[in-house]
Amino acid sequence: MYKLDSVFISPSDILLIFTKKKMPYRKYEEYNIKVTEEAKENFKSIIENIGEDTAREGLMKTPERAAKAMLYLTQGYNQDPVEILKSAMFKEGYDEMVIVKDIELYSLCEHHILPFFGKAHIAYIPDGYIVGLSKIPRIVDVFARRLQVQERLTHDILECINNTLKPKGVAVVIEAAHMCMMMRGVQKQSSVTTTSGFRGQFEKIETRNEFLKLISDKLS
Repeated sequence: MYKLDSVFISPSDILLIFTKKKMPYRKYEEYNIKVTEEAKENFKSIIENIGEDTAREGLMKTPERAAKAMLYLTQGYNQDPVEILKSAMFKEGYDEMVIVKDIELYSLCEHHILPFFGKAHIAYIPDGYIVGLSKIPRIVDVFARRLQVQERLTHDILECINNTLKPKGVAVVIEAAHMCMMMRGVQKQSSVTTTSGFRGQFEKIETRNEFLKLISDKLS
C-alpha cells in the first residue's frame, strides 16, 4: 500500500489515478484532501450564515463531517457502471427472466439536495450473457450516488444494462419516498413515487405483466 495525500491506496488504484480512469467501485472510503477542505469551508459558511456558532463543541467538526458525507453520497460521479457490468459478464445459454428485486437505494434530489430513498426492482432476459448478481445493485448505487431525479435515475440504470449487457429485454421499476415532499413544501409523509422503464421483450404486455406480478409477490 502507498500513502498519497493522507489516503492509503493500492498500486492498482495508483494506475487508475495516473491513467485518469474511473474506478469500477471502491471498497473503502477515500477523500481528496483539497476538495474536502474546500467543501468543509463552504459548509462552515452555511452553518454560520443560518445563525449558528461553529466554534461551539457540538459543531466544531460538523463542517468536515458534512463535507465527507457529501463526497461519499456523490461518489458515483467517479465510478464507471459499464466497467462494473463488464467485470462480471459470463457466457451462458439461460434465456429466461432474471429478477433482482427490493434493492435498497439512497440518493439526493438535485433540486433541494435532500434525500430520497426506496427500492429498485430490475429484470433482464439474457441473450448469450448473464451478469454477476451483485453487479446489478452496484449499478444502482453508482447512479444513485449522484445528484438525481428519480426519473433520470430509472433511465440511467435501464440504459446502462441495455447498452452494456445487450439482453433481449430490460425492466426497471423504482419506488421511492422524497424528503423534499415530506419535510418541506406539501409535507405529504405517506406519498411514494413510482417510475418505470422497459426495453425489448418487456415492451410486450405479457412479459411486462409477468415481471410486475413477480416483483409484487412475496416469497413464501
